[in-house]
Amino acid sequence: MQESFLDRFENWAETGMASGLPAPLPTKEEGLALLSDAPLDRILELAEKPRQFYFKNLVRAHILNNIKNGNCPEDCGYCAQRRTAEGVPQYTLKPAEEILEEARAAKKNGAFRYCLVTAGRGPSRRQIESFSSVIRQIKSELGLEVCLSAGILTDPESAKILQEAGLDRYNHNLNTSEEHYGDICQSHTYGDRVGTLENLHGHGVHLCSGVIAGMGESDPDLVQVALELRRLEVVSIPVNFFLPVPGHAIENPRTFTEEQCLRILALFRLVNPSSEVRIAAGREHYLKTRQSDALRIANSLFISGYLNVKGSNASETAQMIEDAGFVMELSEGEAHGSMVASDSGASEDLTLKDLSDLRPFASK
Repeated sequence: MQESFLDRFENWAETGMASGLPAPLPTKEEGLALLSDAPLDRILELAEKPRQFYFKNLVRAHILNNIKNGNCPEDCGYCAQRRTAEGVPQYTLKPAEEILEEARAAKKNGAFRYCLVTAGRGPSRRQIESFSSVIRQIKSELGLEVCLSAGILTDPESAKILQEAGLDRYNHNLNTSEEHYGDICQSHTYGDRVGTLENLHGHGVHLCSGVIAGMGESDPDLVQVALELRRLEVVSIPVNFFLPVPGHAIENPRTFTEEQCLRILALFRLVNPSSEVRIAAGREHYLKTRQSDALRIANSLFISGYLNVKGSNASETAQMIEDAGFVMELSEGEAHGSMVASDSGASEDLTLKDLSDLRPFASK
């Protein structure tokens, strides 16, 4: 009888993981079984093994900073900033000092990594120089790891400039499979996204790229994304669950139970066992009381909300992590069990951020 993927993975976890042997890959059919009828208890038990081996009992907190918001020419169907969406505060690139003030606050709130995000198709060379200057200042003053998400970037020289500035990671999510991509966006292609990731990776910048589950895709689409991220050697995988914000253009969004969300997270962990797997958007909305189970699989999350949608605040997130028996990890390699409470209080699901949330340190 042929050995199943879960059996192969268990054998690897027991004898091959510590030896540095490559993890087994599931077939597409085996990947689909993880999302449907494979025993969830066993899936969670196996997913927990590499999570503990590579990341121990630590949780990395990430804070997003929209350093440029709105006025985006792209038509990504899932985004509150898409070109036909309304109601999102719009502003051009924040001044460097404002970005630094937010980075200082992020560190006080326990952030392991600071994520700079811009709206738009992709950066100009002038913007690349500006990003590089800010990255150098953040790393020099605060020691935070820095991730930049600035859209399509296929210029080799720009990638080199960012690498030399000390950029730790570049985020550009695949979001869905190549087959499904045309159903969620027509203003750029799946190939543009893959080309961006290959360009940055080729210049020594680590990759952050993930998925948005719930945009009308099929289970085979989710399996395909997990396998492609493995091929691209992505070290950080945010797993988002689609939030139907005002202005989105997803015609047939999916909804998930808590168990389905755990299965999706486990799929990405088991296919990419040594990668940082992050519980991203939709954590509070979909996982609810099973967020602690999700941390058996994932080793990082966002605090203080997402790009344009509010979430639980930093102190609530810290309490959830502590109650689940995990410990916060800091960028210097230290760890602690609590974070400074953020200024903003808890918010209801799917509440969009206003300007005071997006620019708390804007000059008056």
